Amino acid sequence: MQRMILVLLTKLDKEVLVLYIRLGDGTVVAVKVLSAESKHGAQQFLTEITTISGIIHENLVKLYGCCVEESHRILVYNYLENSSLAQTLLGSSHSSIQFNWKARVKICVGVARGLALLHDEVRPHVVHRDIKASNILLDKDLTPKISDFGLAKLLPANMSHVSTRVAGTLGYLAPEYASRGQVTRKSDVYSYGVLLLEIVSGRCNTNTRLPYEDQFLLERSPGITNGFLVMQTWALYKCGKLVNIIDRSLTDDLDIEEACRFLKIGLLCTQYAMTLRPSMSTVIRLLTGEKDVDSEKIVEPGVIENFMDLKIRNKGPMNRSKVMYPFYTAHPRHQRTPQKHP
Repeated sequence: MQRMILVLLTKLDKEVLVLYIRLGDGTVVAVKVLSAESKHGAQQFLTEITTISGIIHENLVKLYGCCVEESHRILVYNYLENSSLAQTLLGSSHSSIQFNWKARVKICVGVARGLALLHDEVRPHVVHRDIKASNILLDKDLTPKISDFGLAKLLPANMSHVSTRVAGTLGYLAPEYASRGQVTRKSDVYSYGVLLLEIVSGRCNTNTRLPYEDQFLLERSPGITNGFLVMQTWALYKCGKLVNIIDRSLTDDLDIEEACRFLKIGLLCTQYAMTLRPSMSTVIRLLTGEKDVDSEKIVEPGVIENFMDLKIRNKGPMNRSKVMYPFYTAHPRHQRTPQKHP
């Protein structure tokens, strides 16, 4: 066995930690250790192995191996030098990485390609269920890698959806999934849409500096920077000021027209009715300009209304990141509204 040297320990949450280990030959790997006490750990472990073990793609993390011994459950992945989008582009700590427009386009398209593979080319199809900034890892060249397949669901070719207990991350959940537990590939499309808006704007989808009860309030005026990013983007789109939400740190290589197109695609992906959301293969064509964005198809995004009820019914403190909770209601706000386009 090769000599291994522990170089860094990161605790993702109370149930998962990651060891960064340098092998004797100099290779660095990420070792994901699932808590033995976690009631969901065993199932998530098996799901992650089943989902990712046979899939190789530039935009998915690579599984090198795994270990199951008594209560120990360990996954070994390739090490990604530049951490996650949540810790770099959207993190509160200073990052030396320069996320210029070219780099952001690469990340947006790369994540879309990885999802399209899972949705269309893998059999059975895979729904990730937890697409978010912290699950997008970056290598030394800022090539994005989708990670954390512990919540993934396999979708047989003869099924349009599967029903399951709701799990995932607040702010990224599609309305039909949050309210009815209905998982489809379009659930991932919704989450991707939120992520796309975050990357272009350089803002988190919620403002975690607000009181927890206020983080997911959706109705905010365009002049207020707090609140839910999807609805801020929608408000600016309606009044023809979409350019105002583009990250102001983008300067030299910014293509404003392309950035506005990406924001429109984000709005398309977050439509309330899942039938109005494009597939990930279509999203790629929209991002690359192979297909034009039809602004007439953009209506008000889906929103999750009954957040306080969700909190009360959980009876106790909630994990502010990944949660598993009862169903709650979503309100369809999808009447067509005359648009002014940027």
